[in-house]
Amino acid sequence: MNIKKTNNTFKIVISVGDESGIGPEIILKALCSDDLPDNIDFTLVGSKKNLLKTYKHLKNLGLEKIANPNSLQIYDLEISPSDDKSKSSYGNSSFYYLTKAIEIVRQFPNSALVTGPICKKSWSLAGHYFSGQTEVLAKSCGIKNVGMLFTAKSPITGWRFNTLLATTHIPLCEVPKTLNTKLIHSKLDLFKEFCIQYNKKPILKVAGLNPHAGEEGILGNEEKDWLNDSLIAWNEKNKDIELLGPISPDSCWNSSAKAWRHKDAEKHDGILAMYHDQGLIPIKVIALNYSVNTTIGLPFIRTSPDHGTGFDIAGKGIAQSQSMIEAIKAAIEMNKNSRLLNTH
Repeated sequence: MNIKKTNNTFKIVISVGDESGIGPEIILKALCSDDLPDNIDFTLVGSKKNLLKTYKHLKNLGLEKIANPNSLQIYDLEISPSDDKSKSSYGNSSFYYLTKAIEIVRQFPNSALVTGPICKKSWSLAGHYFSGQTEVLAKSCGIKNVGMLFTAKSPITGWRFNTLLATTHIPLCEVPKTLNTKLIHSKLDLFKEFCIQYNKKPILKVAGLNPHAGEEGILGNEEKDWLNDSLIAWNEKNKDIELLGPISPDSCWNSSAKAWRHKDAEKHDGILAMYHDQGLIPIKVIALNYSVNTTIGLPFIRTSPDHGTGFDIAGKGIAQSQSMIEAIKAAIEMNKNSRLLNTH
């Protein structure tokens, strides 16, 4: 299939993700949202047959506001036999939807990638041994230092809430072994570049690894032994940034909750979390369906809904599309602010 080339229109390429989950449903719902501008060129990467099947099923359930796949631009990929409904089959398809979507977005300078949710277990069963889409993106682009950033724009105050993860999809017991000064500095470098697109003098916070940020060595030594000095050294080279931390993790996000709800609350530009759940729990509790996963450090913009495949509700027509809508909106906003434009 030939993807149409447009001169000035911003293109968003959407990989459908695992078709046995809620990905197709939330995509078709999102593309009918009144919150999205009309001047976006969308290309979906997935099986048109399966998208049409989802569309007809949702219509039969009585849903009206659903995009018709026949009116959408779709890069039609039929990866697996249509009679194979195994996890492995769906995993294989979703993996190749992603790799094709990456290939397409890299052909268009004025573009972004939005990814539907996938199942890591299904990828593994299909022989694709990656811990997530972030890792595939990094390998495809040949980039080692990428960041998993969760961002959400408050519908109450308009404040953008950002949490970057220092470590991502690794077991909890591996986190202290993985963290070091070089890693923290590289993540702060990425975070700074992202945040200065919105504020030239950002305020960044860093959560401690241990309870109460180690309590001066009583509850853990990492802060005392190296993290404190690491943050001081980075801030010495980046004096335009107000860097706070390490802060006790149990209170680090208190100000985020206030800034999300109150316009006159003290604002900050981002928090660096030490590990996956430390950052994900507060952002999901505070931002709910407005949270978006984005990969920073790539040569293009990539966003994704901040939830999984929702196998337990797939096919019921009740999946919320808000996070997919926010992922698309975030890509559009980043495109307006980003220095990445025309670099790939």
